[in-house]
Amino acid sequence: MDYICFECHSTYPLEGNKWKCDCGGLLSLEYEKKAIDFTETATSRNHSLWKYINALPFEKEDVWQEISLGEGDTPLIKIGHNVYAKAEYYMPTLSFKDRGAVLLIAMAKKLGIERVVADSSGNAGTAIAAYGARAGIQCDIFVPESTSSKKIAQIEAHGAVIHKIPGTREDTANAAIAMVENTDSFYASHIYNPIFWEGTKTYVYEIFEQMNNKMPDAFIIPVGNGTLLMGAYIAFQELLASGHIKKMPKILAVQAENCAPIMKAFEEGRDTVEPVEHSGTLAEGIAIAAPARGTEILHAIWETGGDIIGVSEESIIEARKQLALQGIYVEITSAANYAGYLQYVEKYPELKEQQLVLPLCGAGIKSN
Repeated sequence: MDYICFECHSTYPLEGNKWKCDCGGLLSLEYEKKAIDFTETATSRNHSLWKYINALPFEKEDVWQEISLGEGDTPLIKIGHNVYAKAEYYMPTLSFKDRGAVLLIAMAKKLGIERVVADSSGNAGTAIAAYGARAGIQCDIFVPESTSSKKIAQIEAHGAVIHKIPGTREDTANAAIAMVENTDSFYASHIYNPIFWEGTKTYVYEIFEQMNNKMPDAFIIPVGNGTLLMGAYIAFQELLASGHIKKMPKILAVQAENCAPIMKAFEEGRDTVEPVEHSGTLAEGIAIAAPARGTEILHAIWETGGDIIGVSEESIIEARKQLALQGIYVEITSAANYAGYLQYVEKYPELKEQQLVLPLCGAGIKSN
């Protein structure tokens, strides 16, 4: 099992504590995977994402068993004609980031890491802190100064050291990277470390299984740094390679209009993403003005025949109200997904007759 550079294809062992290639390129994960036997997982008594262990970078008897909090197996809720919402706020720390965090921290524990650094708009930091506490690993979590006070309180409750950084989300990442380089700490980044995506890909496995071994026509996915989108795309590739599906479903990505660098690049037909000025959005979880994985995200959207749109602040607020009136209370960033769905069915009326799935990424109590 190795890290492999997306640009020059150089490989590095996991033990080397690398977070990017010497050429500056970003890293993917390379290892031998087994196809999932969905007949076996359907009857498994393990009701967590670990029932897909054959497709994960761990053994059946491994350190993950000491760290897992039962994450995964979240419900699929019908919220309209042919549209379903996957309730990721059922996770132990109330967001989908638990999927990636448990794998990343379990791997850190396996490698003998004693200290990790992470940067986050809140949810990833909370998840890393929680699983770090389980693993007995010291966590330094960097967050923007503007992060929801409720998310900060949750991170601190798990015993992590909080570093509040003035400025943009990019300023926060730069501060974390500086600490990583100065202390040679393990960078538990949901952006740079591809082990995280090995967890988020299980989101798709579960949906495939919940839909009786069929894929929806499209996945609506929020995009900031692309953590869920990249995990979903990996799962599509794996299910295609194993013969479980004949074609990939479309990725219909969503950004906040006020911070939409990937949408801008997509609309202009570019294969690279240029930073934009962040003019402020309530959807803090996707407020990424300079996404490090922009090229990979664009490739995934193009490859699936998908699209990407931006949603307004007003539509996000209204979507949150509409979900709440269906008994579903989500954080503001999650409401952007439903706002995106409403906009997509206007743009493509044929979607009303196709099956769509969107994630409810985080619980409403996380937002101020």
